[in-house]
Amino acid sequence: MEKQFEFIITDKQKGERIDYFVASQKKAGLTRSQVKKLIEDGYLEVNKEIPRPSYKLKLDDRIILTVPAPQKLEVLPENIALDIIYEDSDLIVVNKPRGMVVHPAAGNHSGTLVNALLYHCKDLSGIGGVLRPGIVHRLDKDTSGLIVVAKNDFTHQALSRLFKDRKVKKHYIALVHGEIKDEGDLIDARIGRHPKNRKKMAVLPGKGREALSYYKVLKRAKDFTLVGITLKTGRTHQIRVHMASIGHPLVGDPAYGHRKDNFKTNGQMLHAKILGFDHPRLKKYMQFEAALPKDMDELIRKLQVK
Repeated sequence: MEKQFEFIITDKQKGERIDYFVASQKKAGLTRSQVKKLIEDGYLEVNKEIPRPSYKLKLDDRIILTVPAPQKLEVLPENIALDIIYEDSDLIVVNKPRGMVVHPAAGNHSGTLVNALLYHCKDLSGIGGVLRPGIVHRLDKDTSGLIVVAKNDFTHQALSRLFKDRKVKKHYIALVHGEIKDEGDLIDARIGRHPKNRKKMAVLPGKGREALSYYKVLKRAKDFTLVGITLKTGRTHQIRVHMASIGHPLVGDPAYGHRKDNFKTNGQMLHAKILGFDHPRLKKYMQFEAALPKDMDELIRKLQVK
């Protein structure tokens, strides 16, 4: 069902960017990227004109936002086994295997987590759109571990706010090249699209978006270190870019790692081990944990990481 919202700008709100303003309105329940897409598609008007996402609000501006009804899904359910850690009527937490794409995109129209969820759940939130129903965050194809998916719009909006407000605990385990000498540190380095390779991200001092990663050394071996990493932000490829930027790229990383990797891995050795958040409806903190995938665990043992 289509929804429509109206906002009249007050003196307190004037000067704000329209995409930031609309994304901050809880009753709309949209992220900034969703607002931008609606503007680009002509679903948002200011004084009966379609603005740019960067438009600065003026006193008494009248904003009409139309959120179209979810389109009929064109993604087919597929009977793919899922490692379900937790499930209730509002959400589902899954331990995603390495090699599985989260949602369909060019070149990956089947075999994704969304295909599997559509078969299993049959009641995912429509806010994510045709190709991303229920998806409020993502993991790279070759990153294994925990991901939470919303089953209804209420939960989708609430979880999106938690991620936006940095109130979700995200803890990863990574195996990196080189022996890290210190016990841990904060990597505070802004990340943006690589200036020469649009498929990659890069540290861009003074330009990119804020990115914060806390790492702690867990174990060391000759030429390798096992680290625990807690994220306060969720930028694309954040851990991979940050660890490579300090000279310790992830083992098996095809984009940011060593060109010649002696290990026959199916992607970077990165696992989303812990995921914690306040359940939107139950109003209590819930934390989930997933053991390391077998191949990652075996490699760590093989390297005699102590």
